[in-house]
Amino acid sequence: MNALSVSLVGVGSVTPDQTLTNEDLSTFIETSDDWISQRTGISRRSILRSDEKLSSLATTAGLEALAAASVDPTSVDLVILATSSPDDLFGDATTVATGVGADKAVAFDLTAACSGFLFAVVTASQFLETGCYETALVVGADALSRWVNWSDRNTCVLFGDGAGAIVLKRNNVAPGILGFAMHSDGKDQCKLTLGYAGSPQKLAISNKPCEVSVSNGGYAPIGMNGKDVYKFATREVPLVIEAALEKANLHVDDIDWLLLHQANIRIMEAVANRIGMPTSKIINNLSEHGNTSAASIPLALHHAVKSGKVLPGHLIASAGFGAGLSSGAAILRWDGAP
Repeated sequence: MNALSVSLVGVGSVTPDQTLTNEDLSTFIETSDDWISQRTGISRRSILRSDEKLSSLATTAGLEALAAASVDPTSVDLVILATSSPDDLFGDATTVATGVGADKAVAFDLTAACSGFLFAVVTASQFLETGCYETALVVGADALSRWVNWSDRNTCVLFGDGAGAIVLKRNNVAPGILGFAMHSDGKDQCKLTLGYAGSPQKLAISNKPCEVSVSNGGYAPIGMNGKDVYKFATREVPLVIEAALEKANLHVDDIDWLLLHQANIRIMEAVANRIGMPTSKIINNLSEHGNTSAASIPLALHHAVKSGKVLPGHLIASAGFGAGLSSGAAILRWDGAP
């Protein structure tokens, strides 16, 4: 067993108010609502405007989670922001911590793409388990609309922007994370990338016989081998969930809900089938938000809590997967208010 002594006590989320439907996309790329929805399960996605900041979304989600948990922001010891698309390449976590009023907290970013939120929850829980801290705010936020090629219908139709957050508190009575497993495989890192693509510049220096070559920063759009990523997810995610269940000494029949990274409805259904879970137990808001990367799990959880699906005491098998390539799963007990 590798249970962690925490309680999941509050959740919040937010998406931009600007939306882009499948029909909207079909006006400037060769695609259709049927083509997108049948292959992905996505109907629309929310997109940040050019003058909006991801850190503002993350702050709003964090404030919602703290309010739902009835936690004073000044009592937060740790803020972890899971993101691959910060406003500031040095990190946005300190901005978010200040924005929510967690002035006493240490704050840092964690980058693991679509696995990031789950990895961040496990990381934060380790700090609580050891007794270093009592309360943590974990935020998942991404704005991958900034990094897609809007003429590539294989990628631009997938991604939306958003932020979600949960509050964790130390709990020595009943663990809120009953078991977890995490894996990475860098051999297939090239299958899903947002790679550096700086432009070269020559510096003419008077006391040197030749120019000095440097690079002006920049990144290429998201590149993805969709077929290989699909194969990875449908192969590895069932395995990592089963590993987490084994560490929790639980069976799939003990689980109330399956909460996966919201990437593709076919992946979610395939994973449910392979672990022997009814698809009716899948928590799914993919249609309205698309793939929001590190934000997708807390966004979906927030909607499920608000709708009354997820109730206190429910057990949730949650898994993230994506770039790296990486995958991780945790068996969670929801302790927040309905």
